[in-house]
Amino acid sequence: MPSLDFAHHIVDLIEDRKAEDILLLDLRPDNIIADFFIICTGDNDRHLRALTETVRQDVKDSYEQIPFTNEGTTENGWVVMDYGDVVVHFFSSEKREYYALEELWDAASKVMLRIQ
Repeated sequence: MPSLDFAHHIVDLIEDRKAEDILLLDLRPDNIIADFFIICTGDNDRHLRALTETVRQDVKDSYEQIPFTNEGTTENGWVVMDYGDVVVHFFSSEKREYYALEELWDAASKVMLRIQ
């Protein structure tokens, strides 16, 4: 499956679960980390947990794929799931503001989608 289609599938999943401020960044063609970053915000620990579990289970069921790595915890306000070409970042609003990840990648990427 093309990585853009996969990224859009994940965006649809987290949008259905009411993630806030969803951002899809295109890091192609020069970035070797991933093709796409998805960044979103959850209201609280429970919401972040629901978002991460939904993505993990749906991608496993639909694509028979699990993340290559999973870092962070919902209790700490930040979780990253690395699917290779697509990396998904889940933040609490405080951690998202603190890390300002979209500002870090802004010069090297283009915003493909933003849902607020």
